[in-house]
Amino acid sequence: MTADMILTNARVLTMDRANPRAEAVALAGGQILAVGSGAEIAALAGPATQVIDAGGRTLLPGFVESHLHLVLGGAELAHLHIAGLHGFDAVRDAFLAFATKHPDRALLMAQGADYGILGRPMTRHDLDAMIADRPIAVTSHDHHTVWANTAALTAARLLQGRETPHGHEVVMGADGLATGELREFEAFGPVIALGGEARLNLGIATGAEPDPWPTAEERAVDKDKVELGLRHCAAHGITSMVNMDGNRFTLELLREMQAEGRLTARVKVPFHFKPHMDLAELDRADAMTRDFADDWLRCGFVKMFMDGVVDSGTAFMLNDYPGMPGHTSDPLFAPERFKEIATEIDKRGLQIAVHAIGDGAVRTTIDGYEAAQQANGTRDSRHRIEHIELIDRADITRLGTLGITASLQPPHPPGAMDFPLQPTLDKIGKDRWADAYLWRTLVEAGAPVAFASDWPVTDVSVLRGLQAALTRQPYAGATDERLSLMDSLYAYTAGGAWAAQLDDITGRLVPGLAADLVLIDGDLEAVAAEEIGAMSVALTICGGRITHRAGI
Repeated sequence: MTADMILTNARVLTMDRANPRAEAVALAGGQILAVGSGAEIAALAGPATQVIDAGGRTLLPGFVESHLHLVLGGAELAHLHIAGLHGFDAVRDAFLAFATKHPDRALLMAQGADYGILGRPMTRHDLDAMIADRPIAVTSHDHHTVWANTAALTAARLLQGRETPHGHEVVMGADGLATGELREFEAFGPVIALGGEARLNLGIATGAEPDPWPTAEERAVDKDKVELGLRHCAAHGITSMVNMDGNRFTLELLREMQAEGRLTARVKVPFHFKPHMDLAELDRADAMTRDFADDWLRCGFVKMFMDGVVDSGTAFMLNDYPGMPGHTSDPLFAPERFKEIATEIDKRGLQIAVHAIGDGAVRTTIDGYEAAQQANGTRDSRHRIEHIELIDRADITRLGTLGITASLQPPHPPGAMDFPLQPTLDKIGKDRWADAYLWRTLVEAGAPVAFASDWPVTDVSVLRGLQAALTRQPYAGATDERLSLMDSLYAYTAGGAWAAQLDDITGRLVPGLAADLVLIDGDLEAVAAEEIGAMSVALTICGGRITHRAGI
């Protein structure tokens, strides 16, 4: 068989343990035709074969982004980005410039603020002092808190407060009015809606579908935002992704894009099960799994949130937060209720992914998975826990024993990449730093690991994430939790594909698997770890199609 494309003169890292290295790869019909030496692969060329000389660059399987929010990330590319800014004047100046540039926007939304951006808790009065006559809002870097000015709170009908589900809160002040701090999705959803992006947030906010169903014109606007997100991901070598929020609408948008030739990555989308839902709602997950089951679009899993985040004090802990007697936060699902839900999902043959950051949330999730296994028997479920920022030592071995995948984000540990050390480390407490972000410890306990960014919570750049993974320094009293370069690359490729149940399609450079590849602009093994994040992606190929090309 003749190759459609050959990439030669490359440092090929196949992520296939049986054949870890090669010099060239041949592609045909959207699949990998052969992997081998330059001479072996050259013999597969024909008159119409496209031959790309990699010039000694590193060639890998296309990156698998194991945890992101594609639709939200695509939409947020058009927002104001203030990550790294600090102080009232810097934030005000950024907002004023953005307001001048966008005089007609109904909401001026900023992204990427850390919790100490003003050096004090942010309120609506701070934002009013920046811009008072237009609705403005700021999203925290973890996307679990929004701060809004009085105009935004008034327009969203939140100034007088609002009843929200457990775990979501419109924070109220002593004056009987909202302070401007909105915790979790159902508290700040009405503010986001001011900007016209409510339907794009349904997959994470409520798990519901748009009603009425969006018109063709509305869907066209949404698809353009998704396309921006896909292009952004392709530029970073991503060929497969697990979208960690979703509903049928998300899949229908992507299916339309697939038909239009605009889908440039494989996307797995969950059914988002919320605490208020009845088990019968899982019929929707079954239908999504049945209706979307090809090599490009899949469901097959259910996503849940067990808690919030450390910085806002909504992560569920086993012990009190430092300096906050009696406050551990609460799980979003009562433990016995979660066991019932997990058992039912597992019984239906679906995968489960649960956001669990605090050690209490992690234990509750493990207990639920264990209950499901006891009730239904052992199977290749590949249930996952997302984040695991803190874990009790007694629970570490349980992940390996139960076969639970640790879905981890190298950019998340404070100080590793863009997130500052404070206030997170103080919120965790010095006596627990040794139990935080335990990547290597989990691997040594037998847990399968997948790496991701959680974009747009952090930069989607896999290379920056890889640098963070390799250069992260241990906190006082903690062990070095870094994985090796090869283990980290595996977690971004084959490990991610396995965790997503896509390993029969992608993740390794093996004949018969999909022609999903990324060419790094340099020799990844020769560059110092501190310089990896500055490297770029020269070429991204998904299904044999070039989706990004720069400098080659």
